[in-house]
Amino acid sequence: MKMLHIAGGFAPEGRMLNQLMLDELEKLGNLTVVTRGDRMPPDERAALIRECEVLLTGWGAAMTPDAITEDRGSLKYICNITGSVRHCIGLAVVAAGIPVTNWGDTIAPGVAEGAVALLFAVMKNIRPLGKLVEAGLWGTQRLPMTSLNKLRVGIYGLGVIGRQFVEYIEPFKPSIKGYDPYVDDAAWPRGVTRAKSLPELFDDIDALVLHAGLSDETRGTVTAELLAKLPDNGIVINTARGGIIDQSALMAELAKGRLRAGLDVLDSPEAGDMLLLNDPARQYPNLVLSCHNIYGSEWPRRIELTNWQ
Repeated sequence: MKMLHIAGGFAPEGRMLNQLMLDELEKLGNLTVVTRGDRMPPDERAALIRECEVLLTGWGAAMTPDAITEDRGSLKYICNITGSVRHCIGLAVVAAGIPVTNWGDTIAPGVAEGAVALLFAVMKNIRPLGKLVEAGLWGTQRLPMTSLNKLRVGIYGLGVIGRQFVEYIEPFKPSIKGYDPYVDDAAWPRGVTRAKSLPELFDDIDALVLHAGLSDETRGTVTAELLAKLPDNGIVINTARGGIIDQSALMAELAKGRLRAGLDVLDSPEAGDMLLLNDPARQYPNLVLSCHNIYGSEWPRRIELTNWQ
């Protein structure tokens, strides 16, 4: 079997094409890795893809040209090793009937676990407590603490990750409400009150946890008006996508100290999924940031990653 990966830059992502992955792929056939695909004309990329049977995409992959929809050559399958495909596979390719897959539900436990970790870190004010210790203080300042027991938690998005999150926090006996118009009653998690609308989700909750997907329908739906419905010291946890929240509105609430947040993902016109170096939010004691890496499961390391030169 002929396999191909076209990296956008100089080297494939080490977390993706690590030595274990390469060893397993070698059992299936021959893998060709092309670098600097971002500098290759689309017609040349398309010609290379037509010569392979399986195209491997993922983090850092070059865009798959739409031209393969007219002539796919030997291509039978596109395997996106990671999550989102929009950065390297267009809708035209999917609509053409070329089989495309991603990592599916395998990431759900790690992301849900990360959301729980952020929730606890914010509830117990771990960051400001650490700052007090660094400043030489000890037990000299009372900070607002929260218990998950009887906490009113609102979950936006009850897909696989959202439902996994519910399973993880249930033993702590919070009060849980959820909103997701695409999950039918058969799949709705037991013990979770169903909100009929997104504004209704914000009624009488102490913490908002986002597990919705980002789309034109969900982008910017957590507005300043909805954030204002959260109580003082209310909590926002986002391990989904930054674009679901009006980030400027959330940062305004955090700057005032009214809300607390744990954010794995961000979205801004200036910096995208990160903060600028001079952004004052980097210093907010009521904000925990995990740099879109809360899923991480690299330790204990069981394999040596290939150092691509």
